[in-house]
Amino acid sequence: MMINNPNNLSTYDYFLPEKLIAQNPIDKRDESKMLVFNRKTNNIEHKHFFDIIKYLQSGDLLVLNNTRVLPARIFGYKNTGAKVEVLLLKRHGLKIWEVLLKPAKRLHIGEKLVFSDNLSATLLKILDDGNRIIEFEYVGVFESILESIGEMPLPPYIHEKLCDKERYQTVYNKVSGSAAAPTAGLHFTKELINSIQDMGVVITYVTLDVGLGTFRPCKEDDIRNHHIHSEHYTFSKENADIINKAKAENRRVIAVGTTSVRVLETVAKSGFPLSEQHGNTEIYIYPPYEFKVVDALITNFHLPKSTLLMLISAFMGIENALKCYEKAVELEYRFFSFGDSMLIL
Repeated sequence: MMINNPNNLSTYDYFLPEKLIAQNPIDKRDESKMLVFNRKTNNIEHKHFFDIIKYLQSGDLLVLNNTRVLPARIFGYKNTGAKVEVLLLKRHGLKIWEVLLKPAKRLHIGEKLVFSDNLSATLLKILDDGNRIIEFEYVGVFESILESIGEMPLPPYIHEKLCDKERYQTVYNKVSGSAAAPTAGLHFTKELINSIQDMGVVITYVTLDVGLGTFRPCKEDDIRNHHIHSEHYTFSKENADIINKAKAENRRVIAVGTTSVRVLETVAKSGFPLSEQHGNTEIYIYPPYEFKVVDALITNFHLPKSTLLMLISAFMGIENALKCYEKAVELEYRFFSFGDSMLIL
């Protein structure tokens, strides 16, 4: 397969039958299929996620994103009684949020929305991209209120209702703040994590609040002109010490998900040794890119023409990525958030 122009958006397109877009999570998380690609040999294997143990070794460092998805879709009413849907995107302050509103055009600055007896909001600002800034007023704990009235903000390609909210969470989630799940981590069970640690694999957790921009396709014919979304991350001193030690000892750093990759490669911009950092990242990874921290990657199958597909193409090679995706389609792997996984060694 010959790639004529790695900067052309059409390079990152592929055919995907709609029936392969997973609508529900598999019954047991670690029984999803796993395509294994070895970058040294170009060999492809077809396994199940619980086989991940066969590819890990004592001393490996597994980096997971411990963010928790907020039930960020809430429904309220205007003073007129008209229904309004609010989707939380990004926190700008204690009570200030950037949101998507439906219907948006009929809402005016200063207008009040009521969601429940203990939660209301006021529209403060309309942003250039159409998003809105609102200020909440509430009685009690904001996150607890959301848990009671909110719905999971499932991606637009999932059309079936999720019966169990926790299936759109990793089993190791800890820090609330995401509008979407770090889906590569959905395959882990607590038992599998314990088994991995028992064999001498080190696990550390970073935090990146996944935004809905992760589902926004690139629309620029020249991908270099795309403005990527911003996401907030936290990288602790403990993270830095653990990863610096692993790199110094030439041990593998294995990122679980593109969100973990974004954190690791962002903090590495400042050079080694890595140090404690937090802030917003707009790192945009596409071919060619020299990875500074990540040696192996666990990921899901991503949307055509997406920045996530560009990221894994930078990691494994465009031709290799498209070849693996073609094989996954042929063997009817399940795609996207609730879909199957890929291990890139």
